[in-house]
Amino acid sequence: MSRNVVTFHYTLRNTQGQLLDTSAGGRPISYLEGAGQVIDGVDEALRGVASGTKQRVEVPAAKAYGERDDTQVQRVLKALLPVVGELNVGDQFKAGEDPYSPIVTVMAVDGDEVLLDANHPLAGVDLVFDVEVIEVRAASAEEIEHGHAHQGACCGNPDCGCK
Repeated sequence: MSRNVVTFHYTLRNTQGQLLDTSAGGRPISYLEGAGQVIDGVDEALRGVASGTKQRVEVPAAKAYGERDDTQVQRVLKALLPVVGELNVGDQFKAGEDPYSPIVTVMAVDGDEVLLDANHPLAGVDLVFDVEVIEVRAASAEEIEHGHAHQGACCGNPDCGCK
């Protein structure tokens, strides 16, 4: 089975029409199909489309950032957190030194305790993408081996190994 690298611009909104993010005015996104570089709903919707395609992609939360998981909300002692200084509701920070540590959001501050939410901020949210596909090309053997799209001669990821 051949795999493609898809390059696209997007405007992301929630179902109420509120603008959440856009690549307009910046660099488009490039990804290797099926490599988990974009959310499943977008990856599936853009399979087999041609360069120049413009379409609206409606993605349910389950195929975006998942449903909210209440077990990801926990009370933690402030002294255990890797943050120096005052914490406020809405603050976000990485929960540890590990590269895969989640980004958490402060939901409440109560004395020496903080209520943290490790759900993605868009968990439980149905999303609407307006997409313009800029380019679709066959993935190189190296991209398939490395599991992601490369930009030019090398992707710039120090863990990749491309040259």
